[in-house]
Formats: sequence, C-alpha cells, structure tokens
Amino acid sequence: MSEGTDEGTDEVLAGVGPRLRRIRKERGATLAGLSEATGISVSTLSRLESGLRKPSLELLLPIARAHQVPLDELIGEPPVGDPRVRSKAIVRHGRTYWPLTRQPGGLQAFKVLVPQSQQEPEPRTHEGYEWLYVMSGKLRVVLGEHDVVMVAGEAAEFDTRVPHWFGSTGEGPVEFLSLFGPQGERIHVRAKPARS
Repeated sequence: MSEGTDEGTDEVLAGVGPRLRRIRKERGATLAGLSEATGISVSTLSRLESGLRKPSLELLLPIARAHQVPLDELIGEPPVGDPRVRSKAIVRHGRTYWPLTRQPGGLQAFKVLVPQSQQEPEPRTHEGYEWLYVMSGKLRVVLGEHDVVMVAGEAAEFDTRVPHWFGSTGEGPVEFLSLFGPQGERIHVRAKPARS
C-alpha cells in the first residue's frame, strides 16, 4: 500500500514543475520578476519548473502568493482512477463472497450468496462489529439466544463477540450484504472450515 502512495505522490510532484511554468507564462511573468517577488533565486525557480528540484511548502507558498493563486492550483489534484471495484468471487464453506471494497484492512464490504441448504448453526465469536442487509431470499440469523429469519430489505447489526451464525433457512438461496472489520474478514472469508 505504501508503494502505491509513494507512486501517487511522485506523480503529483512531477506535475508541479510544468504547472508552475504554465501559470508563470500565463501571467506574463519572467523568472527574474518572480525571483524578485518571492525572494527565491532564479536558478531555484528554473530547477523547480524543470523538475530538477522537488517542490516544498517553503518554495510553493511564496510563489502562490506572488501569482495570487491558491496553493492547490500549483500542486494540482491527484488523478482519480476508475472507482469501480472489479474483484473476483471467493468461494468458502459453500458460500460465494464478492468483495465490494479494494483496500485491505479497515471496514470491508461483501455481497454474499448462500445456496439453499439445511445447516446446523455453528455460532462463533470474534472481535469486531458486523452489519447485514438482506437483498433476496430469507436469512436465518442466530445471535446469542435469538434465532430469527430476516427477509429482503431487513438489516441487522451486532457485536461479533456475541456467538453468531447466519445462513440459508433451507427454503432457497439467500443473498445479502455484509460489512465488517479485518477480524470479520479473517473469520468469514479466510478461515478454513472446521470440517470438510
């Protein structure tokens, strides 16, 4: 993750020089004139514009003031990538999970499909908190001493330290959305089944 962040930062910094040159020329300013207005040497300004010197806040603030532009106009915005999440389905314990988030760690979102089956609930516990939303079918939720059936359009949230289990009622498949933290991802998606 840090490598991607460094690449993104480098890409933004690489765009600063050409942007500085463009803004200066649009305003009809010379390097000598900008040097006089900012107190930054002509050679430093030239190296900034050509990308031979990394921009710093100490250099960019006076330039922004001299050009009377916001600092973010000099820096520019990082490019926005395609926001769509394109991930492959994960099949675990007979359930199919579609990741709806890209970044590891933190809150995770999954669409889950549980086929029609009659299962004996095996409640488990782990650190974290979970939120469920039923999209279609009927979802059986066992939470502590509660045993409820949820239908499309219903949502539930709970502390995952309470013994819990959810699955098909046996009447058909069920499709739902699930949000949980890293501990929940490890338990639901990555853990190996207790028995084959």
